[in-house]
Amino acid sequence: MSLTILGLSGALTHDPSAALYIDGRLVAAAEEERFVRDKHAKNRMPYEAAKFCLAFAGIKPRDVDVVAIPFAPIGITEKARWHYAKRYWYAPDRGLDAIVLGNRRFHRYKKRIEWCLAQLGFDLKKVRIEAVEHHLAHASSAYHCSGFTEKTAIMGIDGKGEYATTFFGYGENGRIHKIKEFYDPDSLGGLYGAITEYLGFEMLDGEYKVMGMAPYGDPSRYDFSRLAKFERGELVINTDYANVIGLRRYKEQGKGYYFSPKLIDWLGPMRHGDIADDPYIHYAASMQKLFEDLALQMMDHYLGDILRETGRLAFAGGGALNVKLNQKIIARPEVKELFVQPASGDSGTAVGAASYVSVQRGVAVEKMEHVYLGPRYTNEEVVAACARHPAQPTWQVLEDGDVAVPQRIARILADGHPVAWFQGRMEFGPRALGGRSILGCPSAPGVADRINEQIKFRERWRPFCPSMLDTVGPQMLQTDHPAPFMTFTFEVAEEWKTRVPEVVHEDGTSRAQVLRREFNPRYYDLMKELEALTGNGVVLNTSLNRRGEPMICSPTDALDMFFGSDLQYLVMEDVLVVKEG
Repeated sequence: MSLTILGLSGALTHDPSAALYIDGRLVAAAEEERFVRDKHAKNRMPYEAAKFCLAFAGIKPRDVDVVAIPFAPIGITEKARWHYAKRYWYAPDRGLDAIVLGNRRFHRYKKRIEWCLAQLGFDLKKVRIEAVEHHLAHASSAYHCSGFTEKTAIMGIDGKGEYATTFFGYGENGRIHKIKEFYDPDSLGGLYGAITEYLGFEMLDGEYKVMGMAPYGDPSRYDFSRLAKFERGELVINTDYANVIGLRRYKEQGKGYYFSPKLIDWLGPMRHGDIADDPYIHYAASMQKLFEDLALQMMDHYLGDILRETGRLAFAGGGALNVKLNQKIIARPEVKELFVQPASGDSGTAVGAASYVSVQRGVAVEKMEHVYLGPRYTNEEVVAACARHPAQPTWQVLEDGDVAVPQRIARILADGHPVAWFQGRMEFGPRALGGRSILGCPSAPGVADRINEQIKFRERWRPFCPSMLDTVGPQMLQTDHPAPFMTFTFEVAEEWKTRVPEVVHEDGTSRAQVLRREFNPRYYDLMKELEALTGNGVVLNTSLNRRGEPMICSPTDALDMFFGSDLQYLVMEDVLVVKEG
């Protein structure tokens, strides 16, 4: 008997997404923001994403056995709600609310999901909705998708779900066992988010910018240890400074932040603008160090024995996108392999909830080996988009695209030009991995600056990342640890720092994608062609979007972005668009 499960996220009013499992196979997954062209798609439900998943699989709402959602009611007898009320004693209205009406958010979310399902054509009398605790969904998205067969340590770090902020457990024989959870406000992810706000970025969006800024600073200049501590197995955030609510929040121009005026008194005014300067670069470095130190202490405390036993770790939650922490984890002698869910943030909980329910119902899910799970477009659809676009693009179809596209684009890249690359199915998760990318030749001097200034319009100090052939990875990164998703940074071998300087960050590392041909043959063949021309089977790869916009989904989106930038070349499937001048 077949089993079809639709996972829908969006419980926390950001990053709604949909994922569809049929008989344990992840058939389709996509984020709502890509369709509605609104980054993080705040306060929306995953309507377009779900519609895509069903259409791609060629199924109707009546064919779905279960809708899985990554948010669940938390009982009054459980510690979570009481911990919240006790720790937020200074906001008694919130504390009382947590105890008396502690599942109000769940009920509101479930109603919105039901509304979304009704719009999609589901019969609400017949559809079965199964709620999975948020952190269990994160845990499942990491463990069940890892392909690990041995006993596996599981770690989840994010802002918060229902009340939990941090999860430690293990997976064995397909079952997930909880060891320990921490609850709001004791959230390492939340603390990083609060400092992200202080440093002038948006929480749930700018954390990776803080991480990118950190290598420019000196973590020893400022001691951030007063902000959080891990003692006797408990994480405690200092809510005099951060993870604050209500009247304790710092306010500026009518907006409340997740840190207090006391943080301003200590560190000075919050940062504004695009300049990464003193002292803020040092604050970023100090926050990154505190995050790494505490995460590793917690991992050792709760998961050390399991890691020494089998060496396998599965990691998810927004904190798992901290690639510098992941580099430190991989360096641990007891860790043989780390699997980080490529959509570690809340968009990945659609996969997590659906995979959890699938396993609960006796259908194991496949290992997640790629993220090409979104829409794809034919040459005919691309040509039609070009024909109706108001900019009247100049385009040509390259005959025998599987050969011509890699050859032609490699030559353009080798000549120093960036290229917008739109091929196959759109990626799921925050990383462009050769489906919707802007590419450059990493040995061409100044190409990163050119992409920054003319196309991405983003902060100059942010790094660009490499995609590389699986034959190059072990040489350049000095390890054969799998790295298909750009979820780790690695120290770059000295020789390669001079060979591909445009993709090496300030601290000598690269956040790399190491590609096997079977998962994206055309992208792989492009790198082979580039290797023949330049000697390096590596390409600079950044997401196909402008600053503040979601990654491109459709050919029309790509053309809009192309004509709103200084890019000269755009290749969509076999169609090459060239801008004159």
